Amino acid sequence: MITYSTENVKFPNIKRRETTAWIRRVAATYGKKVGEVGYLFCDDEHILDVNREYLGHDYYTDIITFDYCEGEVLNGDLVISLDTVRSNADLFKKDYDEELHRVIIHGILHLCGQNDKGPGEREQMEAAENAALALLAAQNPKPSIR
Repeated sequence: MITYSTENVKFPNIKRRETTAWIRRVAATYGKKVGEVGYLFCDDEHILDVNREYLGHDYYTDIITFDYCEGEVLNGDLVISLDTVRSNADLFKKDYDEELHRVIIHGILHLCGQNDKGPGEREQMEAAENAALALLAAQNPKPSIR
């Protein structure tokens, strides 16, 4: 089960059922099944508190992933700062919704075993994010205007 909640922010404009189906499809491409995954959308101050308390880091970030996976079953908590997602979208000149979906799937990719801290791993993660976003686009094609 995938759950979505908020802390100090309004719920983002995502379609829960479509997002959940997409997450399951991405996990399946890694041979994984989704167990208990919880998303918490929050503001910068809340994610900073989480980062300090649980990781000992004193900085803002877009996502923190807590991995509780068991074998091929994905379990985890993903904390996403909508403030930082918005800042990053502006910084990288990306659409906010695309950046939000990139961060949503970034945490799932971590649960699937993808890393982004070592040599070459950031590029691999970005390629995996792009492949996942392509799956989402195929799942939700934009209507054509004639």
